[in-house]
Amino acid sequence: MLLIAYVLIGAAFAFAFSIGAHYTGACMGMPYAAGAIRPARALLMMAPLALVGAVFASGAVETTVGHGILESPHVALGLALGIIVSALVLTSAYNFLTIPTSTIQILVFSAVGAGLAAGVSIHWATIGALVVLWAVAPFAAFGLGYLIVRLADRFRPPGPRTRGLARAAIAGLVGVGAAASFAMGANDVSNASGAFIMTGLFGLMVAGLVGGLGIAFGVLTWGRPLLRTVAFDIVQLDARMAISAQLAQSVVILASVAFGFFTSMNQALVGSMIGTGLARRQSTVLWKAVRSILAGWALGPVSGAAVGFAVTTVFAWEHLL
Repeated sequence: MLLIAYVLIGAAFAFAFSIGAHYTGACMGMPYAAGAIRPARALLMMAPLALVGAVFASGAVETTVGHGILESPHVALGLALGIIVSALVLTSAYNFLTIPTSTIQILVFSAVGAGLAAGVSIHWATIGALVVLWAVAPFAAFGLGYLIVRLADRFRPPGPRTRGLARAAIAGLVGVGAAASFAMGANDVSNASGAFIMTGLFGLMVAGLVGGLGIAFGVLTWGRPLLRTVAFDIVQLDARMAISAQLAQSVVILASVAFGFFTSMNQALVGSMIGTGLARRQSTVLWKAVRSILAGWALGPVSGAAVGFAVTTVFAWEHLL
């Protein structure tokens, strides 16, 4: 069993690494796209902030993942490993294809599929609450992004675009990117570290630290391709719209985390970007890219449940339960 524990730690760290790379665009895509920060600096800023969020602000969400999905006081190491392997394989595949899917939805439904295969009862009330949140969050970010831009434009109408950014705009863009990076650590680390809570292997702080280090390493070493995808393939925007979109995303994510739930960074960001675009009554949204992302979201839960069930069944984790 000690070997399985070490393998689980390694797999969870690898999953956190994949998560860090996956969400660089959702966190620093706006300031990068607007030209407020260079890619290397964006990633160097994002990594430590995500780590701080993972260590100090993820406890409630880790508890939800650890005890709110499967109805078992302590999930066996083998079953937890099957969940992490399933989510890791799928997230890595989507990263390779540069498709911004929801890692959270993949993880939750990998746990559902694995639990069904192993005969462990599911907390369907928690799953239902999460599904409702996932449905509501993009619309909340849409409305908030729309409102912020409309209010900002009312008090200071937008002028013609210039070749450079004002210092205030640069500071605002970098600031909201920093807030999103912290929110991502708090929101997403439990995808990997929740397995430690499920099994009782680590406490909340140590689990967040291990997962946070994996996220930071993924940001620094594999983050640039997803940074470009989200930054340039979804929406055409000015600095004020970018600040509004990223601010709306961060508010929605941190509000969810405060109640012990987690939702998709990408979904919240795309919703807020569409809201800011429509607030200007401009055709700013690149709908082809949005449709591609929506297809990825639809595949995430289905593929997560299928792979979680298959991995748990094929590799016979029952002897480790």
